[in-house]
Amino acid sequence: MPKTVLTNVRCFAVGLDLTSNSNKVELTGEVEAKETTNYGSDGYKEVVGGLGSAEISGEGQWEAGDDTKVDDASWAQLGGTGPWSVSANHSAAVGGLAYFTRAMRADYTLLAEVGEVAPWTSTAKSSWPLVRGQFAHPPGAVRTATGTGSGLQLGAVPAGRRMFAALHVLSVAGTTPSVTARVESAADNTFASPTTRLTFAAAAAPGGQILRTDGTAIAHTWWRLAWTITGTTPSFLFAAALGIG
Repeated sequence: MPKTVLTNVRCFAVGLDLTSNSNKVELTGEVEAKETTNYGSDGYKEVVGGLGSAEISGEGQWEAGDDTKVDDASWAQLGGTGPWSVSANHSAAVGGLAYFTRAMRADYTLLAEVGEVAPWTSTAKSSWPLVRGQFAHPPGAVRTATGTGSGLQLGAVPAGRRMFAALHVLSVAGTTPSVTARVESAADNTFASPTTRLTFAAAAAPGGQILRTDGTAIAHTWWRLAWTITGTTPSFLFAAALGIG
């Protein structure tokens, strides 16, 4: 990706798409520097890496009225944890670069002085590793039936590392609609004999889930999202991201 002017950063906060209500999103990842300076350090401070953390902060225009609005969702999420996914200035298309984590909505500030467009600001602090991966399902694709997504060659998962998966259910319609998403892996891009690695809980309302494998090595190098949809005239919008961390 070349140098770019930020015009289309996407931020998904649990079950909320903040795109049309945000004009600033910042993502920070850091590792504590723990000092280990000693008499053998040649007169310079010496450090080792401590605990890692990540933070996502954003701001934009305030709206309220239903669960798809920034005020309703932010208030409901305050103090709670869930998946947060951020794009790197694109439409969150399949294969696009994604940064995601499990984070706690730590604060929420709203409103300002007279005459201003009502603003909001908020911060989410990580409780899982920050993962650099790819979007596995685009937010604008309406799904009304069971299906599978495009394959991504994310690589094998070494022992001690995990495949992470974030799911953001953004809108739901129909009578008794339900979507159950899962992460599948395969040895090649044909997915002739896919293996289910992670299965999300059935979702019937907007919201988010994030899962990870148990740290066992996985030799498969191809990955995709698949889903089962039930109900009468069901319709879903959802985004998903996968990555090894």
